[in-house]
Parts: sequence; C-alpha cells; structure tokens
Amino acid sequence: MKVTLNRVNENFHFELKNERGHIVNVDARPDFGGNDMGPSPMELVLMGVAGCSGIDMISILKKQRQEITSFKADVEGERVQVGDAKPFKDIQVVFYLEGTIKEDKASKAAQLSFEKYCSVAKTVEPTATIHYKVVLNGSPLEKI
Repeated sequence: MKVTLNRVNENFHFELKNERGHIVNVDARPDFGGNDMGPSPMELVLMGVAGCSGIDMISILKKQRQEITSFKADVEGERVQVGDAKPFKDIQVVFYLEGTIKEDKASKAAQLSFEKYCSVAKTVEPTATIHYKVVLNGSPLEKI
C-alpha cells in the first residue's frame, strides 16, 4: 500500500493520491495557518475508523442476509496532550442502521468489527479507547 503527497500551496494544503489514482485533499484549519481546503490528518483518522468499521459491518450483515436500507455513523474523537503531540484518547462511534435487521446481528457486527476486523481501529487502539453503540431503526441497542 502506498500513497503520494504533493504540496498544493505555500501553506498546508496537500493532495494525496493512492496507487489507484484516488485523490484526497488535506489541509490545516485557518487558526493553524491553513486554508481549510480539506480535512485535517486527524479528521482523516476518524473518517478511517468510520469507513473501515462501516465496510466490516455491512459486509457481515450482507452475509447474514440482513436488509440494510440506510447506514450512517457519527464519530467523535477526544484528544489529549502527550508531549508536543495530541493523539486521540477516546473515540466515540454511533452507528445508525435502518432496514430489516435483527438486533443481535447488528450488535454482533459492530462488536466483530472493533474486536476482530477493523484495521484502523486496531491501529489507534494502543493510544485510544473506542466506544461504540448501534441505533437500529431509531432505537439504541444494548451491546451483546
């Protein structure tokens, strides 16, 4: 796996491209001297958690023949000062699923994603605790 980075302007706007040609713009916020032309690297980490676990959950639920009509997630990260860096300390993920999906299967899919499959979660796990919950058809589920 490889990505390349190209500086776009005199500040912190970068264009990143993967080997398949997909492009993502990254920038710093104006209060840090950026132009806000894309998400920050730390926002990309949260996006990675959402995307990775989303792929896992949908894959698991499709294999179990569950009918997903809508899938969304909110991810929030709390950072902590460690020396000069501010890594994530806690990450909260809330999945919103709609469709003909059994509660136990939705809960188990989230559990399997974070405990077994999600490589992004496993990457941040040494420094951040990930908490998650599933809301199915408007009702929060208890974890199994």
